[in-house]
Amino acid sequence: MNSIVPGTLAPQSKTATTSAARVGIGGPVGSGKTALLEQLIPRFIARGTNLAVITNDIATKEDAERVRRSGLIAPERVAAVETGACPHSAIREDPTLNMQAAEDLDAKFPGLELILIESGGDNLASSFSLDLVDYWMFVIDVAGGDDIPRKRGFGVLTCDLLVINKIDLAPYVKTDLGRMVREANEVRGGRPVLLTNCATGEGVDAIVDHLAREVLFDR
Repeated sequence: MNSIVPGTLAPQSKTATTSAARVGIGGPVGSGKTALLEQLIPRFIARGTNLAVITNDIATKEDAERVRRSGLIAPERVAAVETGACPHSAIREDPTLNMQAAEDLDAKFPGLELILIESGGDNLASSFSLDLVDYWMFVIDVAGGDDIPRKRGFGVLTCDLLVINKIDLAPYVKTDLGRMVREANEVRGGRPVLLTNCATGEGVDAIVDHLAREVLFDR
């Protein structure tokens, strides 16, 4: 496979049998990945996007069942991957379980346009293989500390889009949100950083608009 600069799409990474764009959602435990997923689903459906979801958990299907029960999307459009190990292994070292799940969804739902792939919670070094996804987001939250960008975790540095979540909590956890954003922009060299409160949906429309431009090309 040809080398790919972070922040660019990788359509050549997909097999000939797939057609849907694949967007990864990664980040530490508790950062708000599933909450973001639950905010993205109805917005993309409202846009008319033909959508499916894959969730990853170590030994359960808890996140998938949560999304299926939410009523936001038809349950059969949500696939679960049990990684059996650290979640990053199934999205980076050996993404074949997720690749197969994506191919199965493509075959099951003709015309599928977008698959959102949520990783299980992992550390700041977690990243997605570009054999698996075309574009990936990394979610951190202010409760984790405003020094997260300064730690220069691989996920923070190399993701296509960094999401800083739980911005409403900044005053209560003594996080300097302005500093966190400035340092995130500095270490990422100008690549996009967006702010959200996924409990209320604040900032999520900007993510949808961004993905529509960068991944779906507003199709």
